[in-house]
Amino acid sequence: MNIDSEQIITVHHLSKIFKVGFWGRRVTAVDELSLDVQRGEIYGFLGPNGAGKTTTIKMLMGLIYPSQGTAHLFGQPVGDRAAKAKVGFLPESPYFYDYLTSREFLRFYGHLFGLLGSMLEKRIDELLELVGMVHARDLQLRKFSKGMLQRVGIAQALINDPELVILDEPMSGLDPIGRKEVRDLIVRLKESGKTVMFSSHILHDAELLCDRVAMIMKGKLVACGLVSELIDHGTTQEVEMVVDRLSPEGIEALRPLAMKTVLHGERVMAILASQRQVDDALEILRANKAKLVSLIPHKASLEDLFIRKAKGVQQVVEVHA
Repeated sequence: MNIDSEQIITVHHLSKIFKVGFWGRRVTAVDELSLDVQRGEIYGFLGPNGAGKTTTIKMLMGLIYPSQGTAHLFGQPVGDRAAKAKVGFLPESPYFYDYLTSREFLRFYGHLFGLLGSMLEKRIDELLELVGMVHARDLQLRKFSKGMLQRVGIAQALINDPELVILDEPMSGLDPIGRKEVRDLIVRLKESGKTVMFSSHILHDAELLCDRVAMIMKGKLVACGLVSELIDHGTTQEVEMVVDRLSPEGIEALRPLAMKTVLHGERVMAILASQRQVDDALEILRANKAKLVSLIPHKASLEDLFIRKAKGVQQVVEVHA
């Protein structure tokens, strides 16, 4: 099979079927999934909880076997040892030996990759610096916050200096500060030349970070491509206008143009359906000598796409129910 050398991950018609319950009922967790991850990009693997993201990643890591289909890392089947040596992985729910310090924890994983002596110690120092954990290098993991554990977990995934880093729900359960720290770290990984694939159900984070995304629901791929193309940044869905000192006559003239108007004392917020209403609204403001405070276009987002796709999947399920 000829795999493009720039395709770090290649998946073709990958499926995973589990048998559950006493009668062995067949449940399809991943259904005919095909995608590819290119060298040097940040790739978001998105979907709600239970969509099949973790199952797919486990198949990529060789932790479970697919029911059908193929997956390749660096042009080699996922079980190839040389290919796996180029991968760093952080699972969704990692187990931490919490009696170890972060330095001892990284040393343990370094030994698994055959790193020893001064080379390993230098690598540990570099990683603790990278993830901002130098101050906690001799602190036991049991004393770490969720965000600190996530950062040292990412450091573990980098101990072998991998070309590909796969992170399963790296922002899950983190507060806003912790999420920003992980986002910044993912950007630094890309800047250092690494390819990053991460799964998430937090769409805002993916929109900020990703070059391309794949969206999966009920095991099926429902959208895939460049973020800018999927959400169509050039399309304004609605416009928020905030105005001061608009007369009652002006407010009444503005209402037919707006999807919604909200009054706060002398301030009026109007939601216009599109930019086509903006010129007419501005004419009303000028005629009534009102003050324009702000005019903010609201553009499409991954969340809008997600909701559209979710409704589509739900309608298909209801039709076939």
